[in-house]
Amino acid sequence: MTALEPFEVFAIRYARVDRKSSENFLGGDPHESGMPMDYFVWMARSESKTWVIDTGFNQAAANKRKREFLRCPTEGLRLLGVDAAEVEDVIITHMHYDHVGNFDLFPRAQFHLQDSEMAYATGRHMATPFFSHAFEVDEVVAMVRNVYKGRVSFYDGDAELAPNISLHHIGGHTKGLQVVRLWTRKGWLVLASDASHYAANMSQRRPFPIVIDVAQMMDGWDRMLGLAEDSANIIPGHDPEVMELYPAPFSELEGIAVQLA
Repeated sequence: MTALEPFEVFAIRYARVDRKSSENFLGGDPHESGMPMDYFVWMARSESKTWVIDTGFNQAAANKRKREFLRCPTEGLRLLGVDAAEVEDVIITHMHYDHVGNFDLFPRAQFHLQDSEMAYATGRHMATPFFSHAFEVDEVVAMVRNVYKGRVSFYDGDAELAPNISLHHIGGHTKGLQVVRLWTRKGWLVLASDASHYAANMSQRRPFPIVIDVAQMMDGWDRMLGLAEDSANIIPGHDPEVMELYPAPFSELEGIAVQLA
């Protein structure tokens, strides 16, 4: 049996916002406290292939949404030796504004997206502010334009992109949310994105309040445990503890990026 080529995987922090813990759990939190949120994009690199996972948002979106913008996500990629203008493949976990902005900074990329996410982002649910408020219409339209340019690869459920990387449809948070499973020197690692914003959402089984299907969100936690084989290898999508638990790959990236595997 041929050994799988392992990925090095990095989380790049590009923005943050102060929040209360009650804002991060469906039904609130009786033990109210500060619970800030970090915003990440991710990069996975093996000897033969580099993948970028999500593209973040820009300063204008930060101003509109009242987020603290730390740096352009492409700056973190550059410090890791990746030029966004040359990136060939970008996985979009879902189409909320903080995961699909900056599309113009990846002019050569093929975008990898679930069928159901595009249908959701362009369908009848977007007439309801509860569902649409986390989307930016210009970004959705831009992705539709990329479809017509042949720059979007669609998946209907789980898909193996290569023996060492696969996509898994989870849903719950949005209809087409997908997580990314990667083979690393630590074994299988799962980038949860918004399938679990914080480790506590999954470990305490308390859903995040932006959700279209609570049961599907909770079932997704069990699916990810099966995919990763170890809960320590499931990386939450917005948890500031990620920056504390993992090391910076080198000193210049302290506070900017950490190496997950």
